[in-house]
Amino acid sequence: MRYCLLLHNLEPTAGEVPEETIAAAQQAFQAYARDLEVAGVLRSADVLQPSTASTTVTLRAGSLQVQDGPFADTKEALAGVFVIDVEDLDAALAWAERCPGAQYGTVEVRPTATAFLNGQWTK
Repeated sequence: MRYCLLLHNLEPTAGEVPEETIAAAQQAFQAYARDLEVAGVLRSADVLQPSTASTTVTLRAGSLQVQDGPFADTKEALAGVFVIDVEDLDAALAWAERCPGAQYGTVEVRPTATAFLNGQWTK
């Protein structure tokens, strides 16, 4: 079963986090991604640019509306996504617990409803 591990955390300002802390986090995420890959469960992983780099699109009012930045003004922002394919929720939770982001943010574990694979949506 496919699960998304959605990483949410506070977005630090430039220079707020010491370089050695950033380097340690990068090493921890490298090891985590490698462990997921070696276990054969990693399907994709992306670290996102800060929410200030986002553009939000909606057609809710009947016409295209484009807004710079995130749609919701929240303290925590979506920072990255790991898509994994594991046996069950317990296995997904075990991987989420090992995620370095869980030490300073939250990891939302959400099963996917369907996926676009090999040119078609899965059932």
